[in-house]
Amino acid sequence: MPELRDIAAGVLALALNAYVLFGGADFGGGVWDMLATGPRRDRQRDVISHAIGPIWEANHVWLIFAIVVSFTCFPAVYARAGTLLHIPLTLMLVGIVLRGSAFTFRTYDNEHDAAQRRWGRIFSSASIITPVLLGVSIGAVASGRVMPTGGSFTQQYVDPWFTPFALSVGLLTLTLFAFLAAVYLTLETHHRELADDFRRRALGSGAAVFFASALVLLLSDEAAPLVRQGLTRSPWAVPLHLATGATAIGVLAALWYRYYRLARLGAALQVSFIFWGWVLAQYPLLIPPDLSIQRAAAPETTLRLVLIGIAIGGVILLPSLWYLFQIFKRVPADAGTGEV
Repeated sequence: MPELRDIAAGVLALALNAYVLFGGADFGGGVWDMLATGPRRDRQRDVISHAIGPIWEANHVWLIFAIVVSFTCFPAVYARAGTLLHIPLTLMLVGIVLRGSAFTFRTYDNEHDAAQRRWGRIFSSASIITPVLLGVSIGAVASGRVMPTGGSFTQQYVDPWFTPFALSVGLLTLTLFAFLAAVYLTLETHHRELADDFRRRALGSGAAVFFASALVLLLSDEAAPLVRQGLTRSPWAVPLHLATGATAIGVLAALWYRYYRLARLGAALQVSFIFWGWVLAQYPLLIPPDLSIQRAAAPETTLRLVLIGIAIGGVILLPSLWYLFQIFKRVPADAGTGEV
């Protein structure tokens, strides 16, 4: 039977996985908002706005939940990451706030003037920078460099995350989010040409994910040996890679033949496999090389009370989120304007 601390660590990982799938797609929508091109540029942005609008705030619930689980169940992890990675994490939070504010101001500005375009640029720029900062933070943790050194400010607070490996993880995170968003957006319109626009972006970003993943794996040989060893020598490594590869091929095939619902399911699985590869590669460590689940966990009484609270809250939260998506995602926003 798993220990309470292991259950809490699993809950934390699931929360981060949910944030990647839902919040990540929101960020990816901002990427395609900036890169909207062609004669249907404005219509593409309308689809993105309608897709994000009703649910973007709800998607960040998972990040808040992960933060709460971290500082209550694993306070040592929260303290170290929040201190040594305060620069990228603070900039990431600023990006989230700027992105949300800019999206709101742009959406409710009916003048279609320079101010609206400026808010649109802030929204899309923050949507690109914020995922990179999230990935950089993950890369810093995976590299085992997030630990007190007693050195200068730069050595303690910049060097752990400003590395080629951490930046490559940031690039991978950005491409994954853009890929998710493009796949999801194919189902947000009933117009064939708009769906094809997002289909082409999904195919292109799917290829970008492959090259970004290869770059991360290449750099991990020296920069993150623990993760590299887990991803290449663990008993689960080969099955995980085969499952990830098969899912990726399946997603591309589904996109090629326009089976968009199947592609959406496959994309979520593919991104989840990549995420869990990182989690499993450094298990049981939360922050390598020394903060393990056992060492960082709060007292058992605290863990028990938090998990009971999560179970009770989940009875309310999960059905509410399901109902929210049922209301706003059942029919695309342009369903009533005809189908091409």
